[in-house]
Parts: sequence; structure tokens; C-alpha cells
Amino acid sequence: MSVPRLVGEIMTAQVSTIDHDAKLLDAVLVLRSSGFRHLPVVKDGQLVGLLSDRDVQRAAPSLFGEVTQEEYNRIFETTPVSRVMAREIVTVTPDTPISQAVSLMYEQKYGALPVVDADGKLAGIVTTIDCLRLLHALLAES
Repeated sequence: MSVPRLVGEIMTAQVSTIDHDAKLLDAVLVLRSSGFRHLPVVKDGQLVGLLSDRDVQRAAPSLFGEVTQEEYNRIFETTPVSRVMAREIVTVTPDTPISQAVSLMYEQKYGALPVVDADGKLAGIVTTIDCLRLLHALLAES
């Protein structure tokens, strides 16, 4: 196996996305059905944010609070993704060295970095799981 050097060689290219004006409930359903923990948020095809499962948890009211099941459901049915997503996101390109992406993820404690092409369009996402998959393959080979 030749050792991958660029993000484009290890990124997940088939990424689920969600529109910025979708509701939180829609995002939860996509996150659960895709098995991913990060969901790029797009507007008119352009990346405008990133929603993580942690963002969803922070937005959810506590089940131990004074909220009824109807109120809990209403929050998920009416809250737009754009209200909860991270807006200032760091991105990389497919040509970014893996070492640079890993350094960013490690130093800033990012679980994922959206990958954009030269036109700013979403090309994929690189996650800690992608990096661990590479590490596992390299260790198994040696």
C-alpha cells in the first residue's frame, strides 16, 4: 500500500448534507440514518456551517427540566438548523496534506473538517474516523 499523503485520499466523499433552513428534527433524522456525527450545512450549494451531534444535544432541552414532551418535540420541529450550527468553520481542500489536517484537528479539537474544492463547493469531509482508519491500515501493514 502506498501511504496516502493528501486529504482527498482518505476523506469521505459521499457526505450527507442538510439545507440551512431545515429543521433540527430533519437534521437528527439524517444524522441517525447516515451514522455520521457531523453534517455539513449548505445554502444554494455552498457550505455555510457544520452541525454536530453535540450541537444537537446542546440545543435540546433537558429531559429533567420542566418541559413537556410536546414542548420538547416542538423545539425540534421548529428550530432551524442555522440557529444551532457552527458558522465559523475551518475547511481544507483535497490537496491539503493529511499531516496538516491532523494537526488542525488535534490542536483545535475538531472532530471533522469539511473538504472544499477550488470553487468552494463541498467535496467531502475528513473526520477523526478517517484518520484512525488510515492509522489502523498503516499499523496493520507494518
